[in-house]
Amino acid sequence: MILYTVLSRLLEYPEQELVDNLELIRERINDESEVSPQERVVINEFVDYLQSQELLQLQQNYVNTFDMVPEHSLHLTHHLFGDEKNRGPALVDLGEHYKGMGYEIEGNEIPDYLPLVLEYVGTLDEMAARVFLADAHKVTTVLADNLKQATSPYALLLQLVEQRGKWVQAA
Repeated sequence: MILYTVLSRLLEYPEQELVDNLELIRERINDESEVSPQERVVINEFVDYLQSQELLQLQQNYVNTFDMVPEHSLHLTHHLFGDEKNRGPALVDLGEHYKGMGYEIEGNEIPDYLPLVLEYVGTLDEMAARVFLADAHKVTTVLADNLKQATSPYALLLQLVEQRGKWVQAA
């Protein structure tokens, strides 16, 4: 589903390519029937935020938000294990899961990086995507709360991810 791919792109380090494609992102989200009106509003508001800033400012905000504050890390296993030795096997298991599903990780990112997770989830059907996100619900909830407390514009994006995983838990 396009929502997961869009969330993945919006949660990555902002580059010129993203800025150049913001209107396309807006169009794709607004045209997608499986995106709720609430999700559309959040994505459109975040696109407005991105369009209101210079690229250098967006990049600085991103680094200050995600790279400088461990509680905001987009590496999901960090929130479960920190830097403990148990984190390694969890990363290996996740990487093996991707391979078993025929998903190849491009680049040098580790498997628990949320934009990568969302990119993978975007290849699944909606029920499988929500089930997969439900497994990460506890972490995405903590991350969304941490970003909300920091009044980060990224908090609402994390809340969308959290809500998609929560749906299965309530069902």
